Amino acid sequence: MWNEDEPAPKKSDYVIGSDLEQHSVEALKGFAAALRAELERIEAAIARKGSDREAAESFFKK
Repeated sequence: MWNEDEPAPKKSDYVIGSDLEQHSVEALKGFAAALRAELERIEAAIARKGSDREAAESFFKK
């Protein structure tokens, strides 16, 4: 649990699977938003890599 004698946890202090009780509601909302943005970035990379692979397979099948 966070106490006033210690610095408040920052957004970058979040570790997946860590205890969430030490974070404020606002910090948790920030973590959730950052995770959603990261998930979108990962999904875009997956889609891009899938498209690249399909293009390569199509090229070599000719």
